[in-house]
Amino acid sequence: MSQAITVQPGQIIERILTMELVRVTERAAVASARLRGRGNEKAADQAAVDAMRRELNKLPIDGTVVIGEGERDEAPMLFIGEKVGNKQGPKVDIAVDPLEGTTLCAKDMPGSIAVMAMAEAGTLLAAPDVYMHKIAVGPGYPTGVVDLDASPEDNIHALAKAKGVKPNEINCLVLDRPRHAELIAAIRKTGAGVRLITDGDVAGVIFTTKPADTGIDMYLGIGAAPEGVLAAGALRCIGGQMQGRLILDTEEKRSRALQMGVTDPNKKYDVTDLARGDVIVAATGVTDGGLLKGVHFGKDVITTETVVYRSATGTVRRIHGEHRELAKFHLD
Repeated sequence: MSQAITVQPGQIIERILTMELVRVTERAAVASARLRGRGNEKAADQAAVDAMRRELNKLPIDGTVVIGEGERDEAPMLFIGEKVGNKQGPKVDIAVDPLEGTTLCAKDMPGSIAVMAMAEAGTLLAAPDVYMHKIAVGPGYPTGVVDLDASPEDNIHALAKAKGVKPNEINCLVLDRPRHAELIAAIRKTGAGVRLITDGDVAGVIFTTKPADTGIDMYLGIGAAPEGVLAAGALRCIGGQMQGRLILDTEEKRSRALQMGVTDPNKKYDVTDLARGDVIVAATGVTDGGLLKGVHFGKDVITTETVVYRSATGTVRRIHGEHRELAKFHLD
């Protein structure tokens, strides 16, 4: 880990070993999994943050966190602008959600994951920790089949037509929040189905890429902007379409966004605006869920499941880890 890696700019992500990113999310997942079901969201998040930061700082990269976590929830942060890595490698953008679904972990409910993305410097949207309107569908549809500015009814009819089915055969995934009451009613009015989730909209967006397996055709609604960028990074690797618009509804938010380079507060971002260039996304399950199995603790072994996506090659790797040297998960 101490030896510097020399690369050409076009090889930046290619030469950073996939397994190194897997180790980062594995450590965060195991650290937070030890606190599953304890009812303490902040402690679980802090454990994930600390573990992820330690592993990131071992990597041969000159990394900048452009998507951090925690401002909105007053949670412990890998903060926006934080420098990570040992500075002996390429400049890269880092997006992190050390524990997506803190409530899910605290209540030991399905779907909590540790997730991060890495891309060449300057290619991930540096989004403030605000909310974002989002819409996403999986691959195989004409470009622009759905649109963030269209009504839910129009989007469902358009997607049903493109898929060759009736609207009542379309299923949408929406975060279960009071703010979505009208959206949910509009979806159901078309005859389409709604699956509600309490947390975890990175995985929710990814679900649209395999509707035959997940039963989800479209993601709709308002969620966190950082998770939007992470989800877009995954879609870049798997295929699919996504649009998002930051919700900058106060002068303070608009000012903060402007300081981060957001000059048009009403801009509608597509998936390549959110995550350009070569992107790698790694996610490890914390609790068992539809995307990944969670961490399992045995007497002499810890098992993990991780999925890694890479945009340049369209590669998806699933890694089942059996860890017998348990000391590596202890604090340094």
